[in-house]
Amino acid sequence: MSFLTTLASAFKGGGGARVPIASGFISPWAVAFDAAPRPRAFDYSRAIRDGFTGNPVAQRSVRIVAEGVGSAPLSPLDDGVAALIGATSAGQSLVETVAAHLLLHGNAFVQVMKDGAGQPVELFALRPERLKVVPGEDGWPRGYEYRIAGRTLAIPLEDDAGWPNLIHIRSFHPGDDHYGAGALAAADPAIAIHNAASEWNRALLDNAARPSGALTYEAGDGAGLTADQYERLKSELATAYQGQANAGRPMLLEGGLRWQSMALSPADMDFATLKAAAARDIALAFGVPPMLLGLPGDNTYANYREASRALWRLTLLPLAGKILSGLAEGLTPWFPDLALSVDLDRIPALAEDRERLWAQVTAADFLTPAEKREMLGLAPVGDVQ
Repeated sequence: MSFLTTLASAFKGGGGARVPIASGFISPWAVAFDAAPRPRAFDYSRAIRDGFTGNPVAQRSVRIVAEGVGSAPLSPLDDGVAALIGATSAGQSLVETVAAHLLLHGNAFVQVMKDGAGQPVELFALRPERLKVVPGEDGWPRGYEYRIAGRTLAIPLEDDAGWPNLIHIRSFHPGDDHYGAGALAAADPAIAIHNAASEWNRALLDNAARPSGALTYEAGDGAGLTADQYERLKSELATAYQGQANAGRPMLLEGGLRWQSMALSPADMDFATLKAAAARDIALAFGVPPMLLGLPGDNTYANYREASRALWRLTLLPLAGKILSGLAEGLTPWFPDLALSVDLDRIPALAEDRERLWAQVTAADFLTPAEKREMLGLAPVGDVQ
């Protein structure tokens, strides 16, 4: 019998919280299910602690995407632009940091540092949870507030000369005018399940992995528990044995109480499958094929090469395009007609796709050499027709 079937049978006809005292049966599930579970509110600082720094699947997913975007080769750039984009932000790759902020928070704020002549000399990625958009009377942003060390610094939308101070890149959020939606918020429930399952298993190991069961009261005179006795046992169960930290903790019984195993072991509850499903949901939220994370049970892709190609096509290139177009738009006042793009010819994971395209275009006899070069994204050469 499965865990859910056993649980449904135990609560059939009224729920665990209503098991009669006179029946001589006290279910530990009655304590666990006294209150309906409530979804926890999303808190970015807590989610970073539980997810990025406390969950290996989430952290690895973010690193795969952010480092992939940060290492993507760019098309040839002007030396000034290349110096700005290629420079680090507080010791980290600028594009990689922006990609991580978009994944985790949904927003990336890049401050444009200028010299005395108003020319940009550095792009610095600010922590998005410290930024607040200040809307104007028309609803459009008129500035930003940066909170740090108990202080709030006002950052105008433009400086005195009319040059922009910040570049705001955000993910799409259908319900917010000023902030984007991060993948971490979508992955947060799955991260909570994955972390809880890990803590549960660890607690079971720490407490000798005792199986779940029920307390039965067997008085010699056939009397049931009094209301005070029932409330005391219920309180002790909730305090000492409820929750993942107390999973498998041995009981100390007295006065006719007996522990009866219900065979609800970790194998019955299938925590391995639960963790794997949660891990796949985490990977899905961040756009990483589960195969690249070594997760079991993923047969979507025939091999790692196909999974890597899917990662680039479905996740890395769209995210890189969003970041590069946002940076290009923010730098347009200083670099007119600036275009930033990824050089697809220099991505090893896409080499096979590129070779297939080249072969198809080369075999197209109805195209002129100039048309073939245009289809391949190559600049015209001389008088090629």
